[in-house]
Amino acid sequence: MAKRKRVEVASPAPVQEQAPVKKAKPSTKTTTKSTTKPNKNATAAREAAPNGPVEELTFQIVTGSYDRVLHGITATVKPTGAADFADTFLFTAHTSAIRAVALSPVSSPVPGQGQKVLLASGSTDERINLYNLSAHPPNRKNQELLSSVAPRPILENSKNRELGTLLHHSSNITRLVFPTRSKLLSSGEDSSIAVTRTRDWSVLSTIKVPIPVVHGRPSGDTAPFGGTPSGVNDFAIHPSMKLMISVSKGERCMRLWNLVTGKKAGVLNFSRDMLQEVGEGRHSTGEGRTVVWGKSGDEDEFAVAFDRDIVVFGMDSVPKCRVMPDTRTKIHEVQYVTLDGETEDNLNILLVSTEDGRVLFFSTATSDLKQPDSEDKTLSTAKLVAQVGGKEEGVSGRIKTAAIMQSKELDPSALYVVGGSSDGKIRMWRIPKDELAARDGSTKKAGKLLGTYDTQNRITCLAAFVMIPRPDGVEESEDEVEEEDSDDSEDEDDDN
Repeated sequence: MAKRKRVEVASPAPVQEQAPVKKAKPSTKTTTKSTTKPNKNATAAREAAPNGPVEELTFQIVTGSYDRVLHGITATVKPTGAADFADTFLFTAHTSAIRAVALSPVSSPVPGQGQKVLLASGSTDERINLYNLSAHPPNRKNQELLSSVAPRPILENSKNRELGTLLHHSSNITRLVFPTRSKLLSSGEDSSIAVTRTRDWSVLSTIKVPIPVVHGRPSGDTAPFGGTPSGVNDFAIHPSMKLMISVSKGERCMRLWNLVTGKKAGVLNFSRDMLQEVGEGRHSTGEGRTVVWGKSGDEDEFAVAFDRDIVVFGMDSVPKCRVMPDTRTKIHEVQYVTLDGETEDNLNILLVSTEDGRVLFFSTATSDLKQPDSEDKTLSTAKLVAQVGGKEEGVSGRIKTAAIMQSKELDPSALYVVGGSSDGKIRMWRIPKDELAARDGSTKKAGKLLGTYDTQNRITCLAAFVMIPRPDGVEESEDEVEEEDSDDSEDEDDDN
């Protein structure tokens, strides 16, 4: 009986030790505490590293050059603020100089598949080449050996593919735009604008721009073939996708087009007084070089860039202001950018790249306009908010092209500007939005130069986008590319 009592006493003891039900609750509390810690660490990382993103941020940069080379570069910005550049692809894409490149919006996410971006490049050889680029950063695995042997860092992406070539134009390509992922608009010196559907790359419509009649040129047998200047310099599509503005060679006007019907909506001539005020005198062409759509507050506006100045128009097509404080330097790139803040009041800034190696930021808001200082001038002047580059930073050559990007997830408080110079160098700046939104009345040097990369080619055009981190479950397989193409094309067809 004593042995039985020992067994009965020993049996309940382990039961109480093996089933501690109340001890499971503190484990849930510890898990909730651990989930709140990353948020505090993320905010601490933003405060501790004001010169960079919270995590590594990767950009895909694509450049075209006079040397017929299409160059893809990845720029990885670390939280410390340093940028590392690596070649993604580098090859001779055309038989003559590349004039334009364009990137489409990122494809919609599909579970288990990667996202893509369409790339188009246009040249003076009348061809438009098409490519598929991966929207995710390339895998660094097994690529250290290749980078160590090559003279420059190499980071290839196995998902990048060539799609084909379009022959929709009979002359030099001047402009390429993806307004949506399902449409590609292209213009050329054959005075036409082609609307192409990306699902099957067929031409939906071709807009014929009238060839101007130029006075004072040789006529009859003395006129050389093709001597009359013609061709579309640039075009801009309204965000509603219903209206388009184009500027052409040999025309002192801009043309409005109805994209719903594909027909001309009107012609707006540039007045002689306005042209003289922006430096387009008797011996100048007076033609618009670039046109862009933007916003000032809640109202839409558009800007037309000439050789050495820019004029901003309201929706009533009346000149609102001129941009450049003087006409001493030539203008190359013009873009609008919206500073998305935490409040509902988003600020709109106009970016301008110049011949003297600067990237300028202007405010075209009505409250920031400066009245003309003499009676012979009628246009107000936009306010210069900030600038980057210039001789102070060692940039003496022209900045031929530029792109501006922002990441709302990893670095919502800053903008990233990439500038391409004719000397072959790419420079990347990080500019805090607070420096552009400040209205203290003084023009200041903004941002910080993150890095410089020498492409060793004379850059003519540039495009860039923020790469998306690779989602879980997406593997790098060769068979996945064809499946993505078919799925995405079906989705785009349904959207149309």
